[in-house]
Amino acid sequence: MKKYVLLVGVVVVAVVYYYLTKEARVLRIGVDCNNVPYNWEEKIQTDTNSPIANKQGSFVEGYNVQIAKLVAKRMGVEVEFKKVTWDNLFNALNRREVDAIFSGMFDTDELKKNAAFSIPYEVRKTEYAVLLNRRSKYSGAESIDDLKGSRIITQKESKFDEVINQIPNVIHISAIESQEDIVDEVLKFNVDGTIINYDTGRSYEKINPRRLKLIRFSKGNGFELGFTGLCAGVRHHDIELLKEINSAIDNITHRERQKIMDKTISKVWQNL
Repeated sequence: MKKYVLLVGVVVVAVVYYYLTKEARVLRIGVDCNNVPYNWEEKIQTDTNSPIANKQGSFVEGYNVQIAKLVAKRMGVEVEFKKVTWDNLFNALNRREVDAIFSGMFDTDELKKNAAFSIPYEVRKTEYAVLLNRRSKYSGAESIDDLKGSRIITQKESKFDEVINQIPNVIHISAIESQEDIVDEVLKFNVDGTIINYDTGRSYEKINPRRLKLIRFSKGNGFELGFTGLCAGVRHHDIELLKEINSAIDNITHRERQKIMDKTISKVWQNL
């Protein structure tokens, strides 16, 4: 009987310890806070943004942020966001300052050297399109070859800026950091257009269909990307954490992802 009581006591303690430690777990997320509509910094708290732990009085918002919060919720843990410059994200990860990166990263062969990547968490498989001003003579393009000689702007230090030269004789306008500012350049017709993720571009076009047109290319007529999609990054040896994140991402439906993206773009548009 004593052995039975002791065994029950051990089991109870183990169960209580499991749930207490699970509740105490905090998933620390690294974001660069400089990649609209995926993550950006705000100074006023809203019902959707989250505090930046290492920058008092600042808040982070964006598609990555909302996905990370949903992932943490489905993992049953708390979430904390830390602002880290783009070029220091992997350093912060491997120094254990953050546990995961949700900052608009693609699982390229080069980046896989620095981290293990989750399954993609975009609305659908990554697809690059071109968002054009409807006044542009290129608005009828059906392939990137049809954009020959166009004035295209991209986001600084992004994959967009790497694939731009796949457009023949492209006039490569100097890249800038903010996607918000890029769309503004397209609206003002200072450029013909910009390279953009299809779902992001679709949302911008939906909000302003009279002035913007999204060109989606059929297979073989678009950009060669060389990666799977937008993924979360963790340390290579954090296998169990990666499994948890993948399971959570896998349970976010396409409808939920599209709803998050549409709401995010609407918030961006309100600030234009």
